[in-house]
Amino acid sequence: MGANTQSMIFTIYGEYVRHYGNKIWIGSLISLLKEFGHNEQGVRVAISRMVKQGWLQSEKQGNKSNYFLTEQGIGRMEEAAKRIYKLAPQKWDGKWRILMYTIPEEKRQIRDELRKELLWSGFGSFSNACWISPNHLEKEVRLLIQKYHIEEYTDFFISDYMGPRNPLELVEKSWPLDEIEEKYEAFIATYSPQYIIHQSSIQRGEMSDGECFVELTNLVHEYRKFLFIDPGLPKELLRSRWSGNHAALLFSEYYKILAGPANRFFEQIFREGNDLGQKEDSYNAAEHPLIVE
Repeated sequence: MGANTQSMIFTIYGEYVRHYGNKIWIGSLISLLKEFGHNEQGVRVAISRMVKQGWLQSEKQGNKSNYFLTEQGIGRMEEAAKRIYKLAPQKWDGKWRILMYTIPEEKRQIRDELRKELLWSGFGSFSNACWISPNHLEKEVRLLIQKYHIEEYTDFFISDYMGPRNPLELVEKSWPLDEIEEKYEAFIATYSPQYIIHQSSIQRGEMSDGECFVELTNLVHEYRKFLFIDPGLPKELLRSRWSGNHAALLFSEYYKILAGPANRFFEQIFREGNDLGQKEDSYNAAEHPLIVE
């Protein structure tokens, strides 16, 4: 896997560290990232970049540097988890959220950042500087407007669509559904056979906890990429045969067989690095929605 180091650190925080008090010693992170071929220097550079970007903060404990998620980091991880582990599309209230802006050319960088954030939140580009979503994203929009200080350049509406076309046509116009569908099909083609093989290997006791950790983290890392392209549309606005539903089920089943051993491996590295025996930092399975039946 040639995954970007920073992106993999996000996955490890989202999947593991946030269940253990959001904080980890950098030495433990380096050990974990080595499993994926990332070297120490690369990890330190990526961590330093994430601190500058406001995702992480550091604290000293004796001569150890621990890194923890900032409020912004926790918010992003919780939002991502809510969408990654959602097994069924939400119900639609029939309303459209519409964000329009006129951000001047000298603030082009803010405009570009805002576009990325809107895509990540699940907005679709209906037309130039006009973004739409059928989902409840009022809170996210409010936070984005505050974050980029663009109150004077934006207008936000919640409205009904009065036609003349079908709402499904709005969806086809605003999101590249064919492209998203192809990526889901590629995910299924790759991970279906792997799931069968690993299920059999685990049952026969042929996979170590470390191997399960690598496989689970890679699985989540790949599936997490859909957060950047799939708007998470309600079922009323999806195509009748939507590969995203099949991919979600495959992800859920695959995740369940790997999660126990993967978490044991993570916890061992985490404990060795932090020398912490505190009860409150121990793994809370109830926070992992796909493990709890």
